[in-house]
Amino acid sequence: MVDPTLLELLPPNLSALARLAGNLWWTWNEGGESLFRDLAPHVWRDCLHNPLALLRRVSADRFSQLSVDPSYLGRLERLSAAFDAYMREAPGAQTSTTTAASDSVAQPLTWAHRHLPDESDQKPVAYFCAEFGLHESLRLYSGGLGILAGDHLKAASDLGLPLVAIGLLYRNGYFSQRISTDGWQREVYDDADFDRLPLELVRDAGGAPLLVEVPIRGRAVKIQVWRADVGRVRLFLLDSDVEGNEAIDRWITSHLYGGDSNTRIVQEIVLGIGGVRALRAMRINPSTCHLNEGHSAFLVLEMIRERLLRGMTLDDACAWVRERTVFTTHTPVPAGNDVFEISAMRECLQGYLDEFGGHTEALLGLGRRHPGDEFEPFGMTPLAIRLSRSSNAVSDRHREVCARMWSPLWPERSVEESPFKGITNGVHLPTWIAPLMGRLYAEHLGQDWRERMDDPDIWTKIDQIPDGELWRIHGLLRSRLVAVARDGAEHQWRRAGESERLVQAARTILDPNVLTVGFARRIAGYKRWDLLLSDMDRALSLLNHPQRPIQLVLAGKAHPRDNEAKRVLQQILAWRGRPELLKRVIFLEGYDHFLGRKLVQGVDVWLNLPVPPLEASGTSGMKVVMNGGLNLSVLDGWWCEAWDGQNGNGWAIGEPWDPASPRAINPSRERDQADTNATFDLLEHEIAPLFYDRDRAGIPRGWVARMKNSLRTLAPRFSARRMVKEYAGLYWPGVDLPRL
Repeated sequence: MVDPTLLELLPPNLSALARLAGNLWWTWNEGGESLFRDLAPHVWRDCLHNPLALLRRVSADRFSQLSVDPSYLGRLERLSAAFDAYMREAPGAQTSTTTAASDSVAQPLTWAHRHLPDESDQKPVAYFCAEFGLHESLRLYSGGLGILAGDHLKAASDLGLPLVAIGLLYRNGYFSQRISTDGWQREVYDDADFDRLPLELVRDAGGAPLLVEVPIRGRAVKIQVWRADVGRVRLFLLDSDVEGNEAIDRWITSHLYGGDSNTRIVQEIVLGIGGVRALRAMRINPSTCHLNEGHSAFLVLEMIRERLLRGMTLDDACAWVRERTVFTTHTPVPAGNDVFEISAMRECLQGYLDEFGGHTEALLGLGRRHPGDEFEPFGMTPLAIRLSRSSNAVSDRHREVCARMWSPLWPERSVEESPFKGITNGVHLPTWIAPLMGRLYAEHLGQDWRERMDDPDIWTKIDQIPDGELWRIHGLLRSRLVAVARDGAEHQWRRAGESERLVQAARTILDPNVLTVGFARRIAGYKRWDLLLSDMDRALSLLNHPQRPIQLVLAGKAHPRDNEAKRVLQQILAWRGRPELLKRVIFLEGYDHFLGRKLVQGVDVWLNLPVPPLEASGTSGMKVVMNGGLNLSVLDGWWCEAWDGQNGNGWAIGEPWDPASPRAINPSRERDQADTNATFDLLEHEIAPLFYDRDRAGIPRGWVARMKNSLRTLAPRFSARRMVKEYAGLYWPGVDLPRL
């Protein structure tokens, strides 16, 4: 999509900038970010890396300079040509004008065209999710679920998978984090300017904004639909801020995960019911609806309602829906599995439930573990499981946990016979790999490594990279992380009103030559942030070791209503007043897509301390692998599959989860202490000595060998390209896809 007003600002030979800015493809292709950043670096930062906002603020003089700069024009021409070639391979041609009509068929050159049925383009997969983490400039995500969904769309685009996505367009998004001088987290919400984002209103045949109506509390709430292009994939975002809606209804899509359970239920009505109605209005007839987490599960009610209106019986309608739905659950933590009181269901869906006639009670029962228990609340996860032909967890360990957690849904089966599948998450390598590292791979693994990143044979060539070159590149990335941390600390401390002494100290925090450990994730109880500095004396001895020091880079957000998590963060930040910690530990506020990339690209070790088995998968550690970092993690989620235990592709903390143990899920002081001791022991006796053991050339040969082994054994297995190919096997059951 191209904003015609931008074309008026740009010299003709720079007009391709507007086209590139209108599709998020630039965010994961080398040269995209630098092409926009180099227009005006300071403005780029102020615009939160939003190219459409940037192009409106660059001066005419600057455009004139670049319009006669052969180097810049060459970069623009190469990136524009690569984008055009990529889009020509799309399953449907991406037009510059958004309409409700289906796209026409283009050249069959992608993986999907080689392996999927010819008719799959006409009936795409519809991927539903409450959040999408595509880039820091489009704030539609809060954490891991959204980032995973964003990586799924990008990988689907690269593979040419016929897929459209449905989400919500949040005016205020998720909050921006601010840390006050007393260490307390504050939340700041900013209004998004949709006209300055890569979004376009979907319009009907008459040119008016396309509207669908969703039943909420007896009112017909109007929903408009926006489109974002993610390479070849179309992401449709639903927005209730429509003139004519009551004020309270216009706020439905204002905040991501804001408000109370009443807010959550109406948002999920919009996502599920509104999403199906939007697809129908755009004449998109999906072959399969993929519920990525249970937030969109109301869509199955809407699809059942449609079948009942056509005269089907309830059993036949449920069977019809089940054949067209797949479901992925991402967490065993209760907060991630929405439940609503039946009274709230009846209030928010009043009138709508009446359309099911005498079937209402049976439908409400589908959302309970025990359908006949009228006192049990309505759960979105049981509803999604019962109305899907396939339900999957996001790691092998998570599959075991789900089999036990949801066993009441199959009382006739043993836990071992659970139908849950396991598709372990993966990450979109082009998004998370540092360009320097990507060039190194292209040189030694082959120029086509991105198209073969899930092929283990490619990664056997990792030994061809000279140790010194791999170590040098990783050192540059660590130095860049230190620079980002210093700049971020100075900026956040000055804004918070910290002392000038502390602000000046930001310029010397961290050391680019010191072993750097990263710990960045949501601040929640089961993530165990409180273990980091629980043994302060031992932590100080490791951080300030005279020969083998360690430094720690932290980032993460607490949920706005989780005051206990905020108190944990406040206690951790008390170190700011201790000079012996100031240069070795930094907490960077505002954890987002940008900061996440810098962290996973620059750390030497990624630390993970969840309470097993509550880490369903975890993907941040996978991103670290791709940049040459190593993992130090509790054996939970993906790390149970990833850690080889012998050949040295990382380190494991503690013992594997034992479901028969009385301490299997509930935290205990004894286990916390054991895991803390194990972490410090590994850092002191194995990790730091290996890192600082250098040869005459200054290269830690043992460390580099472990880096290479991590890349060789983990990079192909934990890529989103592999993950999405596995999902293609669920989307098109019976199709003979290549074995993975």
